[in-house]
Amino acid sequence: MEQFVVSARKYRPATFASVVGQDAIATTLKNAIQRNQLAHAYLFCGPRGVGKTTCARIFAKTINCEKSAAGLEACGVCESCLSFAEGRSYGIHELDAASNNSVDDIRSLTDQVRVPPQIGKYSVYIIDEVHMLSAAAFNAFLKTLEEPPSHAIFILATTEKHKIIPTILSRCQIYDFNRISIDNMVGYLKNIAQKEAVAVEDAALNVIAQKADGAMRDALSLFDQAVVFCGNNITYDAIIKNLHVVDYKYYFSLTGHLLEHRYTDALLLFDEVLAKGFDALHFIAGLSEHFRNLLVCKDAVTLQLFESGEAFKKEYLEQAAQCPAAFLFEALAIANACEMGYKNSGHPRLHVELALLRLSNIGVNVKEEIKNNTPDAGSGIHLHLPPKPVAAPPPPPVSISVKLPASPKTEQKEETIETVVRHEHFSQEQLLAAWEKLIERKKETHPRLAAALDIKTAQPALRENSHITCFTANAQQKEWMEANIKSEITAFLNAELQNDDITLELLITPSERQENNLYTDGQQLNYLRNNYPQVEQLKQKFNLDTV
Repeated sequence: MEQFVVSARKYRPATFASVVGQDAIATTLKNAIQRNQLAHAYLFCGPRGVGKTTCARIFAKTINCEKSAAGLEACGVCESCLSFAEGRSYGIHELDAASNNSVDDIRSLTDQVRVPPQIGKYSVYIIDEVHMLSAAAFNAFLKTLEEPPSHAIFILATTEKHKIIPTILSRCQIYDFNRISIDNMVGYLKNIAQKEAVAVEDAALNVIAQKADGAMRDALSLFDQAVVFCGNNITYDAIIKNLHVVDYKYYFSLTGHLLEHRYTDALLLFDEVLAKGFDALHFIAGLSEHFRNLLVCKDAVTLQLFESGEAFKKEYLEQAAQCPAAFLFEALAIANACEMGYKNSGHPRLHVELALLRLSNIGVNVKEEIKNNTPDAGSGIHLHLPPKPVAAPPPPPVSISVKLPASPKTEQKEETIETVVRHEHFSQEQLLAAWEKLIERKKETHPRLAAALDIKTAQPALRENSHITCFTANAQQKEWMEANIKSEITAFLNAELQNDDITLELLITPSERQENNLYTDGQQLNYLRNNYPQVEQLKQKFNLDTV
């Protein structure tokens, strides 16, 4: 029976032309060979499984090829190419820095560098996972890396460029490898499936490519796994079952429920997903990605950012046309917040369900906006606000005549007292100036009240018809101020602003700030008891009285 070879090894690229998704790097390396402008040290950086070591091997084989084929590719038949293919080349050396990261390992390497190659022009040293070298090993390597013998070329590969010390980086030509796109992965896997006589649906290949997350090696491993599970006919339904991936149709259905504000259907769908064994965190992460894909599909300019492959593009474009941008903005924010707070939640399922309820409510609001306003396609978000009411001009001063009876000890006659009611117009700036005077007056007599009336905290605002609003920190503070100080504040503002029509409304701030609150002594004691149990223990131990 023929021994099985995994696809990642069997179909590993052997030429620059067969490298997937790294065209710019392959072209640059070929040009360097053609122009004989080879550097003495290269650093290949990028995520796992994107072709760093593969390109290093191809480059090393090509520069040592005795007769390069057309297109500056290694011929594959000369002694140098054959010895490399058979694993017996003495001109190309590979070192795994993850397990050979000591000073002694590097010194052994530097001693070996002095020996010229037996076959070919160059001794090429490929050091994989170079970021794993110890600090002492890096330092021991510096001199050799900067001034190697003319026949030596170093190719360093790493997934964590930020861990490479600057003195190493400055001595290398740096090549940054990209993640492999989904479309490139799907195309490459389709070719392999044809060679292996495996029938596979495009949607199934798309799921494999998404699961691989930009790493071709992972995609090939998942393809082998799918063949073992499905045989020679890989379907979408079978692949999502084998790879334990949430069916993308769930996200389309859920979005439809949210847009139609059917929160009950949304909750039932989520329950069905959990019943199939999927993790709620992965589900909400997938929902965030779904909203993101819908958003980029709404405009032709951002369509290039769509990363779910051609197999699903039609469905995304259709649903994106049904989703207002305002809904997607809010949905992304809610889903992202849910994902971030998931691990800290004491009830993860309820945490996700609350997010779904909020998403359903957004669907209600946006649907009503569309019904009332119907913006043109592609015109963006249109918010129709009611016109700001125009305040009526202040009424003229009114003279009030009050007739008082004469004192019994004086002559019987009537007296007329005229009282002028003030209606002076004032602005928000004048209100704030008067409010600052109020604070200065209270700083000496009632400093805590002055702090509570701070403009940043109270936020006094002029509304219609001389109506003024200000915020209090909580319900207790509001109740105390209404009972004890509201009338005094109103009278002060009447005098300062020359307007007797002023009305003052106290509101509770919607934020969670609680600094500068006005608490009674009893409230302060209750707070200490609730947050510091030692207070109650001290009270009982020393038989203390409380006020």
